[in-house]
Amino acid sequence: MTDVDLAVRFFLQLAVILATCRVVGWLGSKFLGQTQVVMEMVAGVMLGPSLFGMIAPNAQAWLFPMVVEGSKGKHPSMSILYVASQLGLVLYMFCVGMEFDVDLLKQRARGAVAVSLAGIALPFALGAVLSISMVQNGSFFTPNVGAAEGALYLGAAMCITAFPMLARIIYERGLSGTSMGTLALAAGASDDAFAWALLAVVLASMNHDMSIVQVALGGGTAFAITMITVGKHYFAKLESWTKREGKITPPIAVTTFLILSLAAYFTDMIGIYAVFGAFIAGIAMPRGNFSQEMQNRLEHTTGSLLLPLFFCYSGLNTNIGLLIDPQLAMFAVLAVVFAIVGKWGGCTLAARFTGETWQDANKIGVLMNARGLMELIILNIGLAQGVITKTLYTVMVIMAIVTTLMASPIFVWLSHRSELKPLAT
Repeated sequence: MTDVDLAVRFFLQLAVILATCRVVGWLGSKFLGQTQVVMEMVAGVMLGPSLFGMIAPNAQAWLFPMVVEGSKGKHPSMSILYVASQLGLVLYMFCVGMEFDVDLLKQRARGAVAVSLAGIALPFALGAVLSISMVQNGSFFTPNVGAAEGALYLGAAMCITAFPMLARIIYERGLSGTSMGTLALAAGASDDAFAWALLAVVLASMNHDMSIVQVALGGGTAFAITMITVGKHYFAKLESWTKREGKITPPIAVTTFLILSLAAYFTDMIGIYAVFGAFIAGIAMPRGNFSQEMQNRLEHTTGSLLLPLFFCYSGLNTNIGLLIDPQLAMFAVLAVVFAIVGKWGGCTLAARFTGETWQDANKIGVLMNARGLMELIILNIGLAQGVITKTLYTVMVIMAIVTTLMASPIFVWLSHRSELKPLAT
């Protein structure tokens, strides 16, 4: 297949992905009250073997070929789709970082730590227990994964929180700056940082080289501290530069993307992946005219054009048909139940303990229970690194979709319920 053939197929893939995401997103918004980004997760699965491949297997295999015909080698069109999806992911996390207010962590440090620990400990424990049977079953983890690695990986996957989605719901509901919104954001960020640390430990353990953990955690910590101290001081010049020019000019944009690219490269190189570098780079950027205009410029290209490619790529590796076996299906149900009980229950109790009302504590638990995009990232890493099989990948994608789809409707229902509650006399 020539480069021209690959380019032509990529543009057709892009057209199909964008059309599907838009239609599914519209249906989800109109009938289910879901956000576009949540429904794009569903659309990605629909384009894979779970639906498109079941209805029209030949057409699906032609449009999204996973391997080169006559061999077991990965098809080059999948590599192109992967790289484009990673670009969208990095730009998206950069925008999320620019929206994140570091002062939130300072304002609710005590409560955030309590909710975060509860949102880590209980899901991790339940995930570790479930992993024992999964490792013994042999269908979920690759043969080189032992009981310890399996427990750490599944525990980390259960701990993750859909921080970008959490931030979006809080913003859309007008909860930014409120006690509940601040606590949820701070706890969500802490949960995800812990989950990435656990993933580094899993990969190091599999490679029998703990220096990987030292490099990942030590390098990641040093990188984050450097970026939000020294880096933030120098990056502030981007704001004054933007004010002087009156807009973001090509040199300003190139300088920003250069910083972003190097940050993504460095964190990927030390083993904590490009999305972490992109997020920290976004946090280190100056607030004001620069961040507002940069987000406005990136929002449509990233959210509407590139991010759907990541959801599609994830969906191509998800095959619900793998769970036709009743025993495997039972594991999928258990994963969903354990995830909900661990995250929602643990975070609700912790939030109540820190002084939130039961109503607000329940809302925090609901928001923290959503896994969304961050879960797909950790699953894709696990699959690419040979930690999990496509069966466990599918189980966890289902869990991510279910917990994420639950979040917004239940949150809205709880909000309406509190508004309708009669005032005490």
